[in-house]
This record gives sequence, C-alpha cells and structure tokens, in this order.
Amino acid sequence: MKTTNAATFFPHSRKVYVTGSRPDIRVPFREIELAHTLNEDGSQKTFNAPIRVYDTSGPWSDCAQCTLPAIREEWIADREHATQLELARAGTITPEMEFAAIREHVEPEFVRAEVAAGRAIIPLNRCHPEAEPMIIGRKFRTKINANIGNSALGSSIDEELEKMRWSILWGADTVMDLSTGKEIHETREAILRHCPTPIGTVPLYQALQKVNGDVNALTWDVYRETLIEQAEQGVDYFTIHAGVLKKHVPLAAKRLMGIVSRGGSIMAQWMQNKNEESFLYTHFEEICEILQKYDITFSLGDGLRPGCLADANDEAQFGELKTLGELTQIAWKHGCQVMIEGPGHVPMHKIKENMDRQLEDCFEAPFYTLGPLVTDLAAGYDHLNSAIGGAMIGWYGCSMLCYVTPKEHLGLPNKEDVREGVVAHKIAAHAADLAKGIPHAQDRDDAISRARFEFRWEDQFNLCFDPERALRFRKESMPPGEQFDVKQRYCSMCGENFCSMRINHDIREKAE
Repeated sequence: MKTTNAATFFPHSRKVYVTGSRPDIRVPFREIELAHTLNEDGSQKTFNAPIRVYDTSGPWSDCAQCTLPAIREEWIADREHATQLELARAGTITPEMEFAAIREHVEPEFVRAEVAAGRAIIPLNRCHPEAEPMIIGRKFRTKINANIGNSALGSSIDEELEKMRWSILWGADTVMDLSTGKEIHETREAILRHCPTPIGTVPLYQALQKVNGDVNALTWDVYRETLIEQAEQGVDYFTIHAGVLKKHVPLAAKRLMGIVSRGGSIMAQWMQNKNEESFLYTHFEEICEILQKYDITFSLGDGLRPGCLADANDEAQFGELKTLGELTQIAWKHGCQVMIEGPGHVPMHKIKENMDRQLEDCFEAPFYTLGPLVTDLAAGYDHLNSAIGGAMIGWYGCSMLCYVTPKEHLGLPNKEDVREGVVAHKIAAHAADLAKGIPHAQDRDDAISRARFEFRWEDQFNLCFDPERALRFRKESMPPGEQFDVKQRYCSMCGENFCSMRINHDIREKAE
C-alpha cells in the first residue's frame, strides 16, 4: 500500500533541511521553486528566489508500512532525566530548543527563555523519539491540531493512519488520537510510530473502555494504569480534565446545553454518583510525577467549555479556568510543561475576554482552543465557523487552534473533511500570525502577490495553501482551449479587456 506523497499535492516543491550546531539537527522545510519574471520578448527580467515554508509532513516516502527514524534518540540518551522546562530553567539550550528556533526563525536563547517562563512548550515524550521538535506559544507561529480517532461506530487502524498522514500533509502541527472504539492501544501505537508531529490523547477515554463504559467502575488505579501505558508508548501530551470540581457541576446544570465535553461530562457524572471530588484533582500531584518522568506535557482540559453561545463566558467556564491556573502552578512546581484548553462556542464580542482571562488566571501558559465557533447555525460549515473565531483569538494571543471539520456536530470526519478542516484553520492561524507580526509570516503573501501581478499562474497555485484546488478551479473556469494554458494575462472573472492587473501594467509602462 502506498501513502500520500507531498510532492503529488505540492508541485515544484522539494524537501530541504537546515542543519544546526550539530549534524543530527536537521530541520525540515518545504522549498517552493518560483519561475523567473520574463520580459515581453520572453527573456529573463528577474530571478525569483525559492520560498521556504514551515513543513510538518515528515519524510516524503511512498512506503506506508515504514516507521519513522528515531531522530531524537541520541539527544535523549545524552542527557540526564529532566524535562524541557527543567532544562530551560537551568539555562540549557537543548537540541529540541535549537531545532524549534530554526523552524521559527528566532534565536535558540529566545526559545529557551519562553519555555523557562512557562509561556511556551515543546511537547515531546522521551518515548516518542520519531517526533520532530516544535514549539507552542503565543510569540511563535500559531499552531493547529487535527483530531482523528475511531469510534464505536467504525474506522480501522489503516484508515486512522491515512487520516493522520493526510492531516500532516496539509499542515497539522499536532495530532490528537481520540479513539473510543476497538483496538485503542493498537491504533495509538501505529500512529505514534508513523507520525513526525507530537501526539495527544485523552487517557480518560481508554480508562472508561477498560471498565466497559461503566462510569461508576472508574477508579484512580485504572486511570493511573492507563496513563503509564500511554506514556510508555510515547504520547506527547495528555488532555486531563482535572479542573472540573464538585462545586462546578451545579453551575453547569443551569446551562442551556450543560456539559458538552466528553471528559467533563464523564467526570461530572462520576462525582455526582460517588459524591466525591474528582480523582483527577485529588491525585493531581501523582499525575505530575508520572508526566515529569516521561516529559509529557499537560493539556489541562476545558471540561466546562460552552457548547452554545448562550453558555459562553459563564460562571462555570471561568470557575474551571481559575482552577486550571492553580493546577498550572502545581505542574510547574513538578517541572511539567503545561498548556490550557479553551472554548468552545463564543460570540465574537466575547472572544477577547476569554484570552485576557486565560493569560491572567493561568499565568500566561499557552492557550489551545477549539475554535471558538462564533455561531450555532453553521452545521455542515463549522470549519469556517471555527476558523473565524480561531483567527480572532489567535490574534489576541492564542497559541494553538484545534481544527473543526465540516462534520462537527454531525459525524465522524472522512479524509476530505480532514483536508477542509486543516486548510481552513491553516488560513486562520496564518491570518493571526500576520496580525501578531510573527517573523517572516508575510514573505509568502508578498511572493504570491508579485506572482499575481506578473501573471505567473503556476507560482500562484504553488504558493497557496491548497495548490491542487486552486489549479482545478482555474481550469474549470477557462474556455476548453485554454484550460491548460498558464500564460494568459487575465482571469475568467474579468476577461482580457477588464483585467485590472493588465491595465496596471500598461499604466506603468507609460509612466516609465
């Protein structure tokens, strides 16, 4: 079985590597070759240098069965038992920090300082040496996560592997395996050995499966066993809903939609049935000890995120956020890296308050949000709904956006839904990076603008987020005889006589 090769969907691109201070630090980029700008007589006017873009796709191989090389194996073996946070606090720049710095076009010391302050994370389990280092923090590129995973209703290991590969091909920076069906352990193992990005999970899902879905049978011992099992496999970050407390449940009960988080609702039901505080909260320091051992990052889950606009920014949501801030400080004390998960459904005028409250209550730990979705009416188009809110909260300081597909609220996404979701959120994240002034974020925009003005159609296609779709739309809009001609100096929307770009060329020539 062959896997999807990036070269198929990104023509005139090649994988290149930038080497760091040691030969085994080889940072991947996708380099897009650009055509020369030509004079009217066809002679070369300008050389257009290739554009290098951030690349998450991993090795470009046709072998679907081949596992990835353990690129971090020597780095891990060379150092003492410590987390990236602990090393950063000690003043050490690790190979992972240097790798991330090269990807972000910043100095390694800047990366170290942000990690040391808890404002950024490098989520990499010691048992996932195949993963390429990356950094999540508001002063770096806004990242996106793609959710995959089977359910009780279907999907195989091969299908989930293909969704993973498809996600990173289109630009997902991390992938979460949210499997709740059969073969959870085996599905996760296959994904970890084939994925070059960090992998996240919600351990509570597998713990519940181990007790046959009986919430009352859940115990700390079952959960702890599951944490260690997943840690040993190499999961890089865990979503842990430790901020949902007994006192929050009555607040959520007043809502229009109650608790929409799977993890949040499971723990709320457990606390209600047992009349006890959540074992995720009471055993939090023991969880810290496990995560510190493997350098697994906390993704403190928003179990009380609003599931509709009517519930946004309510007492339950912000009460949990305060608790997550308290847990962040405990995790930091144990040397564990932390990011905070956020909403949810939030109208546009309430988004900024979410970002501001999170920075204050959680001491500037990175924020990772689902959208937010800015209306409740977008079934079938929720990837666009989420991207609108994602662009806004990214501009305000969010570090990572969780993608939403068109199937959100409707069903398990397929391969094309994943593509739609990833590309929509890549656009949102990039828009946020432009607004935040991230280094070199606008280089690609300027390059495609020059290509448009100079009618370099192939460069326009190749520089955008989805070259295949851009080329297809162009061909579909042109007359049959011109579908494969890329030398036209006009598009089908304006036609030759009304093309503003062509008119501007005439204006420039006369002005000269």
